[in-house]
Amino acid sequence: MLKTVLALDDNEEDVAAGETTAVLASPAETIADCRARAEVYRLLCGAFVEEPGSEFIAALRTPAALAELAEAGLRFDADFLDAPHDALIEALAIEYTQQFASSGGFPAVESVRLTGRYKQQPNFDAMQTYKRLGFVLRPGRFEVFADQLGVELMFVAELLDRAANALEQGDAVTQRRLDKEIKRFWTQHLGRWVRGYSRLIERTSEHSFFREMARFLGGFAAEEIEAMGLRIEDRDQARLEVPKDDIRVEFNPNEPVCNGCMTDALSTTLSAPDNVRRLEEMRGLSKLNDLRDPG
Repeated sequence: MLKTVLALDDNEEDVAAGETTAVLASPAETIADCRARAEVYRLLCGAFVEEPGSEFIAALRTPAALAELAEAGLRFDADFLDAPHDALIEALAIEYTQQFASSGGFPAVESVRLTGRYKQQPNFDAMQTYKRLGFVLRPGRFEVFADQLGVELMFVAELLDRAANALEQGDAVTQRRLDKEIKRFWTQHLGRWVRGYSRLIERTSEHSFFREMARFLGGFAAEEIEAMGLRIEDRDQARLEVPKDDIRVEFNPNEPVCNGCMTDALSTTLSAPDNVRRLEEMRGLSKLNDLRDPG
């Protein structure tokens, strides 16, 4: 596991479904493990949350970082190792756009990978989890989604840092609670899609940077799931095409176009539950996805 790469940039509940019993380490070992894992999560976040920045790439191309990446199994080609810095940044920006931000690419977004659409249930569920644990999602250079890969990875990194801080202060109860939150998040989000998605990006990437980072992501995800003792189905399956889930919308077919024309009698009639019909009932569809924010 990487120990120092991201140091270059200084800038009691029920267990999750599918969790098995894990062996407890000493507090010092647990703290070190949390810090090391958080660094790897941030490394992967830097590769996928948006097009890699100049400082991030410069840090990765130092001899020490490259040696550590090689030790972790990453084998970059000359397009990453030998290219002039400015040319490399431009090439990565183009590849990122083609691979992750264009209509023919594969967005690193859980909703898209599992439902074929943006801002579906995974996005709403992730947002609720962030809110419950006191995190606020702020946009960077571009709009980001709560279930974007880099955001989900950064969230777990922050939880790991919180867990390490709690244990350093002797608060084992908080550390165990955060550990369960991490396992729950993997079970409900990351574990359902990143393994298949990483295989897809490894296969479709032209630049060795994204190919190797995707391969690293897949291996790291498998290690994390095994280490946490989780059993999670990979729903992504590295699909080139993800069928779009049907949209579910609730509306009242008797509601007039202009509410200002509504009489008291009609208002009373429309308030009756029996007059509310789902769009899926009218179309005879069985599996439809709710676009409404459950919050």
